Amino acid sequence: MNPFILLTLLFGLGLGTTITFMSSHWLLAWMGLEMNTLAIIPLMAQHHHPRAVEATTKYFLAQAAAAAMLLFASLTNAWISGQWEINQMTHPLPTTIITFALALKIGLAPVHAWLPEVLQGLDLTTGLILSTWQKLAPFALILQINPSHPALLITLGLLSTLIGGWGGLNQTQLRKILAYSSIAHLGWMILILQFLPSLTLLALLLYLIMTLSTFLIFKLNKTTTVNALASSWPKAPVLMSLTPLVLLSLGGLPPLTGFMPKWLILQELTKQGLGFTAALAALSALLSLYFYLRLSYAMTLTMSPNNLAGITPWRLPSPQLTLPVATFTSMSICLLPTAPAVMALLSS
Repeated sequence: MNPFILLTLLFGLGLGTTITFMSSHWLLAWMGLEMNTLAIIPLMAQHHHPRAVEATTKYFLAQAAAAAMLLFASLTNAWISGQWEINQMTHPLPTTIITFALALKIGLAPVHAWLPEVLQGLDLTTGLILSTWQKLAPFALILQINPSHPALLITLGLLSTLIGGWGGLNQTQLRKILAYSSIAHLGWMILILQFLPSLTLLALLLYLIMTLSTFLIFKLNKTTTVNALASSWPKAPVLMSLTPLVLLSLGGLPPLTGFMPKWLILQELTKQGLGFTAALAALSALLSLYFYLRLSYAMTLTMSPNNLAGITPWRLPSPQLTLPVATFTSMSICLLPTAPAVMALLSS
């Protein structure tokens, strides 16, 4: 792709998200989301592969439906209450419709079906943008609205954690596994949103760090399937020895970084008297942990080809940047000791 066009599209992505962040008016927020969608579509279809074009079409249809629902709900709210302000959502009908529209935007269950299929059709770089940056603008809006039925967000969160866990069990494609992982993590964030929004932001930040690390590792090794991952250690032996730790951190296994948000969310849910909800969420985390253990097993306990062609790649210099991978991998593994400081910040 022409560097000037690429720069323009990336600028459009950043500008759309920034407009949504800064807006207090539903029309401005909708415009920011539309700019975001229109900027990423050429990036998704740039390789002209049939799977990429199919994924782009599915993504466009899902996002257009969500944007239409959001615009309809904001118009309905303005008609009923005379208010266009995001934090002035008072009537339960438009509030519920907008919650579902934003859930469709980010891929929450039960409106999640487009996300695994879309992510599977993209290259790893565009998939990384879709899994991280594209979640920020809708999340900024979800944080500002107050759903009239508290059970709505809890239901969406529990469904997402369960479906994200079940969906990834039988997958062999890494991008689909990461899509179901995204659905499960978003479910954890939505569960706690109405009780402690700052904890939702912490969970989102740590999810972004761990997902960045995972996508960058897969991109460095050019791996898209479990079988390719199992034979990728000759390309970067040291990195491959750390990758299982990153994957287990995504699964929320102590003493790794990913355990921190799950621990704090379960603690807060218990404080709110939602012990059964916390127990269901913890059990759903075991489902996710299973497929991360599968990936870790494939990487560490299977033998890679031991011929000359198999062991050559690690001796050759790699043209790709390794500093971002090293930084995010270290953060994905080592941030749990900062939990007391984080808890002090959250309680202050």
